[in-house]
Amino acid sequence: MLRRRHRPRCAPYNVTVMLLGTNPFFRWSYVTSQWSQIQGDLVQHIKLSLLAVAIGIGISIPLAVLAWRFRIVRAPVFGVASALYIIPSLALFVILGPLTGFVASYTTAEIALVGYTLLILTWNTVAGLDAVPPDAREAAVALGYSPTAALVRVDLPLALPYIFAGIRVATATVIGLVTVTALIGLGGLGQQITYGFTIAYNTPIIVGLVLSVALAAAADLLLVGAQRVAVPWTRTRRPAKGAG
Repeated sequence: MLRRRHRPRCAPYNVTVMLLGTNPFFRWSYVTSQWSQIQGDLVQHIKLSLLAVAIGIGISIPLAVLAWRFRIVRAPVFGVASALYIIPSLALFVILGPLTGFVASYTTAEIALVGYTLLILTWNTVAGLDAVPPDAREAAVALGYSPTAALVRVDLPLALPYIFAGIRVATATVIGLVTVTALIGLGGLGQQITYGFTIAYNTPIIVGLVLSVALAAAADLLLVGAQRVAVPWTRTRRPAKGAG
């Protein structure tokens, strides 16, 4: 279970006045002296992001299948997911606080983060299922597949490119939103950013921003690689060379 951590009171955290007086654009000495803290924030950011995306996938795919099979369910599912997506993050934290017992809790943060993934993942999964060629479904029926077997062995595999696209967008979105949880006292790279803003010190802000962008880029590359393995038929084929 993730636990809230308290930032140690060590240099340069105790030299705020001196930093305000001499504030260059970037201090590498901050990175070297505070690397353990930065590393801890990065690990916590990864954990928060992975948990939110994993739970979002676990909720969204069954919802999407339900909305795809029963059109009457589609409007309520998309309506709730859209409502969660458009609520500002800080407002959502405040709304969830009375339900979870405490605004500044990991439960509050994770519920909010998962809520922001639902619309993206559900929409893309339904779009992928809608895009499955009718010929593929007819072939599944001809082979004697039950509706469940056809869903698992035909529909969902053919919808994987859309599902992966949704996961990539949702992952990048969550990695960006995790930084906002620092405003309710939680961890992640947002702690670096809010600390830098609090004392008008550029270096922690730059560290938090750069690592957040790098984390999103690394996650996207990993997902692209996973998609190439899971959906090999989507790889770009090289055009055949013309004779002569």
